Amino acid sequence: MGLQQISDSADKSEMRRFVKSLLADVHALELMLEGGKIESGIRRIGAEQEMFLVDRAMQPAKLAQVLLQKLGAEHFTTELGLFNLEANLSPQVLGGDCFQRMDVELTALLEQARAAAKEEHAQIVLCGILPTLEKSHLSLDYMTPSPRYLAMNRLLTELRGGKFEFRIKGVDELSTSHDNVMLEACTTSFQVHYQVSAREFARCYNLAQVVTAPALAVAANSPTLLQHRLWHETRIALFQQSLDTRSEQMAERGQRQRVSFGEHWVDDSILEIYREDVARFRSLIAIASDEDPVRVLEQGGVPQLRALRLHNGTVYRWNRPCYGITDGKAHLRIENRVMPAGPSVVDEVANAAFFVGLMAAADEFGDVTASMTFDDARANFVAAARYGLHARFRWLKNKAWSADELVLAQLLPTARNGLKLAGVAQGDIDRYLGVIEERVRRDRTGAQWSLDSLATMGERGRPLERYRALTAALVERQTSGKPVHEWPLAALEERDNARENYRQVRQVMNKDMFTVRPDDVADLAASLMEWQKIRYVLVEDDEGHLVGMVSHRAVIQMLSRSKQNGGATTYSVRDIMRGDVVTVTPDTSTHHAIELMRRNKIGCLPVVQEGKLVGVLTEHDFMELASVLLDRWLKDA
Repeated sequence: MGLQQISDSADKSEMRRFVKSLLADVHALELMLEGGKIESGIRRIGAEQEMFLVDRAMQPAKLAQVLLQKLGAEHFTTELGLFNLEANLSPQVLGGDCFQRMDVELTALLEQARAAAKEEHAQIVLCGILPTLEKSHLSLDYMTPSPRYLAMNRLLTELRGGKFEFRIKGVDELSTSHDNVMLEACTTSFQVHYQVSAREFARCYNLAQVVTAPALAVAANSPTLLQHRLWHETRIALFQQSLDTRSEQMAERGQRQRVSFGEHWVDDSILEIYREDVARFRSLIAIASDEDPVRVLEQGGVPQLRALRLHNGTVYRWNRPCYGITDGKAHLRIENRVMPAGPSVVDEVANAAFFVGLMAAADEFGDVTASMTFDDARANFVAAARYGLHARFRWLKNKAWSADELVLAQLLPTARNGLKLAGVAQGDIDRYLGVIEERVRRDRTGAQWSLDSLATMGERGRPLERYRALTAALVERQTSGKPVHEWPLAALEERDNARENYRQVRQVMNKDMFTVRPDDVADLAASLMEWQKIRYVLVEDDEGHLVGMVSHRAVIQMLSRSKQNGGATTYSVRDIMRGDVVTVTPDTSTHHAIELMRRNKIGCLPVVQEGKLVGVLTEHDFMELASVLLDRWLKDA
């Protein structure tokens, strides 16, 4: 659930004490490894379920703290965004019907969350990235007011010089910047934990690095971001770029990012990873600790290693090494952070069974470092994130495979053997790996289902309407209990009722705008109006701030003056624009926006967020809306 009682790093003496505790924890872990103090002889699995909260219009709902009061903190906790929630599953001993028990518990927890959300007129969505997210949802107003998150935001923003820039190219291309860490809240995952002994850690961790690529390819479920179609698992690129704290100089020197796949194989011990991360990444936040871990060991106890665990939580390896304590015994785990949330519970448990089955077949793989380069393992991972089942891998012994062929021909049989050797019930093996097999044969991951659904909708409706329909279909399909390969595609008609669909300006505004700069020649604005058949052109500066608006009437007046003086005067946009522009925000109600246009006798309302232009509303938009509502009313009559 994370450590929340943290302190800002502004107090340098406090930070020095924390770093001293961190080094003491690393030393204590070294003593534990040498002394055989890490639990062995038992294999446990576990999982963490992150989810989105949406309102009746399928928009992010800031209800995490409200729902947590209803649900309690035994299994649930908050995440970075107020529209996120996390559920923690009970650890299961690997074997028997462990995956069925995981399925039953997860289903029950989600039903609790759905019931609590329903009381607040909200719903739960399982997906890697919520299709209806917009940049306006990523302000600090949507951040969970936790000391840890607030401190992390301040420090990471300072390290980035106040701006987070990212660029991702897929079917569409998204290039934008942001001024806080809320981009991280765009992503939710289904994190799988796999307990290992100290002696086998290196071998298991390296294997996890290898099998993560095909596991990601079959699980991909994050194909869109801010209404752009990008990678099949866009979470990977987004998370890595959104938490890149390197300066330009550090990046040029090849400094590793905080979010990474890693740089090399592990030779011997978990200490290699912890030592490297402490050496490479400065501590960002501190935690008060009076524990002397070495003394705790000398007295026969098990140290908490809270400083080490906190620091480890600020370095985001896709396969993260974890230290924990269960029933008074210290243990090590590999936390696979790659798999996205959704698309359904059975799909998620199937993803876990596939990954765990491959890990349990470690003897069958042998020493993966002898038959694959680390660079190939990392390249496979990126390919899986980009293309899902359509990726091509350079596999063991330098053999090339397409992802789908590799899974069907080699990895599913291997995973079956691994689960069988681990004592997993045959019914669980058949059910969950059968889901993987059918998903691959039908080429229907969650990502592919979303992309195919959007393709089927074509250009009908506004972009936000299509993404809202996609989200509504996700909510409906997820409650059916069926895996994604059995889902019908989403249709535009699956939007919620019209009142909820058009309640806010963000739901009807147009983001595809033609703008000019104040120093542009005014004739450019006139030409844009003629070419695009529009009556208003918005004026923005180089940073995207709205500074004015040019109306069709102002252009006519300019042309008249120009004609009177024989065309001798060249006007700039600044000469003819209005600076006192009535604006709205994305959260403004459409009813209020209409009243503003009527009261001020204007036909255009720029939409701004924190001073920056994000959209526009015109009389034409409301005429289109009225036409849509009338059509629906006539159909329902």
